[in-house]
Amino acid sequence: MKIVIAPDSFKGSLSSLQVSKAIKKGLVKVFPEANFQIIPMADGGEGTMQALVTATGGQYFKEKVLDPLKRKTQARWGLLGDRKTAIIEIAQASGIQFVNSQTANPLRATTYGSGQLIKAALDQKVEKIIIGLGGSATNDAGVGMMQALGAKFFDQDGNEVEAIAANLNLVNKIDLTHLDPRLKTTEIILACDVSNPLIGKNGASYIFAPQKGADQEMIEILDKNLTHFSTLVKKQLHKDYAQTPGAGAAGGLGYGLMVFANAKKHSGIQTVLKYTDFASKVKDADLVLTGEGATDYQTQFGKTPFGVAKLSKTVCPNCTVICLSGNIGSRINELYGKDKIDAIFTTESGAKDLQQAIHDSAADIEIVSENIARLIESIKNKG
Repeated sequence: MKIVIAPDSFKGSLSSLQVSKAIKKGLVKVFPEANFQIIPMADGGEGTMQALVTATGGQYFKEKVLDPLKRKTQARWGLLGDRKTAIIEIAQASGIQFVNSQTANPLRATTYGSGQLIKAALDQKVEKIIIGLGGSATNDAGVGMMQALGAKFFDQDGNEVEAIAANLNLVNKIDLTHLDPRLKTTEIILACDVSNPLIGKNGASYIFAPQKGADQEMIEILDKNLTHFSTLVKKQLHKDYAQTPGAGAAGGLGYGLMVFANAKKHSGIQTVLKYTDFASKVKDADLVLTGEGATDYQTQFGKTPFGVAKLSKTVCPNCTVICLSGNIGSRINELYGKDKIDAIFTTESGAKDLQQAIHDSAADIEIVSENIARLIESIKNKG
């Protein structure tokens, strides 16, 4: 019996690898002779780097960078097993975990540290960089990142402007003379399922900035500044990505990478499925277990379990795909179907507060996995 275990992380609780190990621990009690294939998954957000590095036998590098508040910190990036492809999670250097309710301020937060990670990857002579956009504390359209890579921004008096969101309305000239030339010869892939544009009511500022500490007044300033900057980019660089789907990801960092690095947006989960070689690994599987922290009808829009299910059923139509979830929400019936998920099980073992639920996550996943295995074994024996 071949069993593929391919869950996402349970955010705030367990990494995708930890979830995978807990699932296997439960299943192996019933199917000790099974051929287990563990493939930790992600959808472009948290855990993408670990998923790709683990699946390809790659390695991690640590770099000294600046966090969103310009404090020195250490951040990781990954090199895949082919030694030609880097994976960078923006949250590693520019993530919201670096700020709190007192320090969060997207007007002043910078993506400079993310630019430092990109430079470190370029120094390793990679040919391709996959960038996971998600969890940023920033709203600077990637100007901080590009400043770290050699770009300069000047006001109308010819003074260089600090590359933060608060100053985007002051930028009058963009100087790319010293922008790292390796960006032109390196393929940049944005692993992202966010489809929001850079500006407007559905853009980076109005949709995502409130989560980063912005009040209504700040949101309007942020959007106004981004509008000014994108208009300048269109005029000086002849590039118009302000309304491109995904430009608003990570506080407009998606936009910055499109403009300054010719980056292309790809589906997060499809990128992970491709680079983990999931299709060949799931071939001939009898059972596929996937999962995520919370599941509802939105899971079908680019989330890990649905992507895993769709590809699994394409490669092995007769396999059974089961999703484990810490919390089950509304309209999950939309996830069921011939080429979709076969069943969804919650991993909660009873009513408990959040901290207790987090503490019990691994044990609860193990228990429900064992119960699923016992059900399957019972059906097999009766068949």
